[in-house]
Amino acid sequence: MEDPAAPGTPAPPANGNCNGGGKGKQAAAKGREAFRSQRRESEGSVDCPTLEFEYGDTDGHAAELAELYSYTENMEFTTNRRCFEEDFRTQVQNKEWLELEEDAQKAYVMGLLDRLEVVSRERRLKVARAVLYLAQGTFGECDSEVDVLHWSRYNCFLLYQMGTFSTFLELLHVEIDNSQACSSALRKPAVSIADSTELRVLLSVMYLMVENIRVERETDSYGWRTAREAFRTELSFSVHNEEPFALLLFSMVTKFCSGLAPHFPIKKVLLLLWKVVMFTLGGFEHLQALKVQKRAELGLPPMAEDSIQVVKSMRAASPPSYTLDLGESQLAPPPSKLRGRRGSRRQLLTKQDSLDIYNERDLFKNEEPATEEEEEPAGDGELDLLEQDPLVPPPPSQAPLSAERVAFPKGLPWAPKVRQKDIEHFLEMSRNKFIGFTLGQDTDTLVGLPRPIHESVKTLKQHKYISIADVQIKNEEELEKCPMSLGEEVVPETPCEILYQGMLYSLPQYMIALLKILLAAAPTSKAKTDSINILADVLPEEMPITVVQSMKLGIDVNRHKEIIVKSISALLLLLLKHFKLNHIYQFEYVSQHLVFANCIPLILKFFNQNILSYITAKNSISVLDYPCCTIQDLPELTTESLEAGDNNQFCWRNLFSCINLLRLLNKLTKWKHSRTMMLVVFKSAPILKRALKVKQAMLQLYVLKLLKIQTKYLGRQWRKSNMKTMSAIYQKVRHRLNDDWAYGNDIDARPWDFQAEECTLRANIEAFNSRRYDRPQDSEFSPVDNCLQSVLGQRLDLPEDFHYSYELWLEREVFSQPICWEELLQNH
Repeated sequence: MEDPAAPGTPAPPANGNCNGGGKGKQAAAKGREAFRSQRRESEGSVDCPTLEFEYGDTDGHAAELAELYSYTENMEFTTNRRCFEEDFRTQVQNKEWLELEEDAQKAYVMGLLDRLEVVSRERRLKVARAVLYLAQGTFGECDSEVDVLHWSRYNCFLLYQMGTFSTFLELLHVEIDNSQACSSALRKPAVSIADSTELRVLLSVMYLMVENIRVERETDSYGWRTAREAFRTELSFSVHNEEPFALLLFSMVTKFCSGLAPHFPIKKVLLLLWKVVMFTLGGFEHLQALKVQKRAELGLPPMAEDSIQVVKSMRAASPPSYTLDLGESQLAPPPSKLRGRRGSRRQLLTKQDSLDIYNERDLFKNEEPATEEEEEPAGDGELDLLEQDPLVPPPPSQAPLSAERVAFPKGLPWAPKVRQKDIEHFLEMSRNKFIGFTLGQDTDTLVGLPRPIHESVKTLKQHKYISIADVQIKNEEELEKCPMSLGEEVVPETPCEILYQGMLYSLPQYMIALLKILLAAAPTSKAKTDSINILADVLPEEMPITVVQSMKLGIDVNRHKEIIVKSISALLLLLLKHFKLNHIYQFEYVSQHLVFANCIPLILKFFNQNILSYITAKNSISVLDYPCCTIQDLPELTTESLEAGDNNQFCWRNLFSCINLLRLLNKLTKWKHSRTMMLVVFKSAPILKRALKVKQAMLQLYVLKLLKIQTKYLGRQWRKSNMKTMSAIYQKVRHRLNDDWAYGNDIDARPWDFQAEECTLRANIEAFNSRRYDRPQDSEFSPVDNCLQSVLGQRLDLPEDFHYSYELWLEREVFSQPICWEELLQNH
């Protein structure tokens, strides 16, 4: 028989009526169940299963190719095939493309490229469609999706080796500058997919070539590997005095956002831009390798762990509960849960007992953590709405026989880090306390300090971490102080450096344009008359007339927006990571312009929705996806099949986008108190906490990081009410020794001059850009030629007609102008 006074067991009724107590328990159980179901309905499936998601640079190869096309474009696959077959029959008799020898295929491609150089736009479009059919894998001669993807890749390598990309680049320049198409689109009340036909064909060919050649495989021949490196170089560097290809795409984005070219197929432009940046600069794993290499070059110790591998080995935690402060006051608990505080007090005792056991154990022993159960406590209202602490043992009937059987975390995933600034701050406080004066930045002299302080400093120095950014900032300070003695800095001409130089003067416009499109594509955005129309390349000429057609278009539009969010989030993250590695002030320049363009509230607005519903959205029709739609006969679509969607547990691109946006927010706010306060001012804590409902370790990690940096500003009551979130932060986020994030008494929590912080950073960025990228003649230290003979002896290029008017110019500008010698002497 169970002890009625056992911890965690509700006490019997005061009147001793067992039946009444049983009825009360049943009523309480029913009330709890009703409350659970009500909360589930309002929140949309709180019991989210752990998502088996592997984060990477991109989705699967077939999925990335499929996202290039909207479902409205599917009819054009047949048009492309027809254009190719009509042209192919005039050139090759009684054979198919796959039956030709490689030399014959090359000869045919050369003929296609020659036929592209015609005046007639209609004929050019037909030939371009034939090239697109080749890039799409000549699906009319294939039997399976695998064959289509294989021949698409083969044909793209062949097309590149024959110079197709440079030819299409010239045609793209022509279409961008086509003022007739721009003015025609501007005059139309509604732009449709028909207005961007030529651009869509050109961009599709270029995207297929970039995506197919970018992907490396072990079976690739030496010729293909050589072609890949040549293609990467061609896209990275300026060829024939032209700007890098990514800058042309950036200019298309700004032109589209300015309203001068509303017919641009912006989804294809953004996808191509993202893949070009990834191809030329490298993906996340390449970034990690570059970071290791750069640390070695700077003489810094290697990193303690590979962050990618650490995150992959993490397990998702159960989401925390959602209290009344999260806007759920309408979900009041049943009356049976508000009877008294006796049960809650016993629960607190239970928690204390479990904490005592926990403190006696070694935290870092390798034991598997127990899975956390989502149960409603049986206490009062305030504690009932909070989820049980992860350390609470199960009810007495299932309690472990001894303390040895309680499961504990197997250890913290990250090695702790300490900054030089943290050691200096610790020593400054210690010296002020024990000896009454400080020694500035001296971290070696420990005279007069007690033994425990010596041990603390030793521990801090053991975990000291010097970042690449620290070294770059120090070097920049030295170059600013001693520009003459240190000489000119040697800057390697890497693809990242060349891209930054090209973007530098138009970078604010690029960032604003990307955020405008991101805002228009966010599901929380309301349609406004003044917002940009991002649906030009998905809306058909004739609007749907049946229910099925309307549903299909609705799915297509939602999918279109999701792909845009995916490409922009991945593009911005890649740019920030590469620029940060290249030089910290390049990263800060981009970051500051993103912040000035309201990127932080925009991302928070994006997450102020039911994120679980967004991640599990079914905005795709698998039978209409490339390459499936090119091989199989299209079944008849019904409302039931469209509502059912696919069988996937979640939508890969949406989860990928959410993680990218969270990483972006982390990069913008890390070590920036002014931006952290923006998170607090915009009330981001409840928004971010709701995102923890998604049981995916990487997404939860970046949410917890964002919560950690603002915890000290949220007040004691918030920390008290969110102990499970605090516990998750402790378990999953890297520890910074001496960081009082959980208490709020850190020096950083004092009033701060936020405007001064941003202004100082901006001054440092401008000094860096001016020193490195301004022209020498604009520089304060440019050499001056004071020799009269050499100055007069310089040859100046004069206009051809200057000698006709030379005498007139001499009379007007020289002889008739009085010379005030006194003023010359006074001014000099």
